[in-house]
Amino acid sequence: MSVPTDLHIQTIMQGGKPAFVVIPYGEYLRMVKKGPRIPARDAVPHEVVSIMIENDWSLLRAWREYLGLTQKEVADRAGITQAALSQMESGEQKMRKITREKLAAAIGLTPEQLAA
Repeated sequence: MSVPTDLHIQTIMQGGKPAFVVIPYGEYLRMVKKGPRIPARDAVPHEVVSIMIENDWSLLRAWREYLGLTQKEVADRAGITQAALSQMESGEQKMRKITREKLAAAIGLTPEQLAA
């Protein structure tokens, strides 16, 4: 990890070796900020699968909820209507390959992560 030079960092030594580092609280918060984890390639996090199963939702909706996005946000990013997205999430309308690719790109996933 590269450390910005403008931070006031204190190193605490024990036995002549660095043991602890004290950093500004704001930097600590930035480092530990929890956000949705998006694995590489075609993997789907356990949390997404759990959301899908517990709520009986489609994989697409589970991902959207996990990422904290609204239907409108995703639809706008993908260039489709919110109504079309709603139909795909509910299973009323099947997702075409090109649409899956657009949706995946819109929310930072691979198309394989939306295939189910």
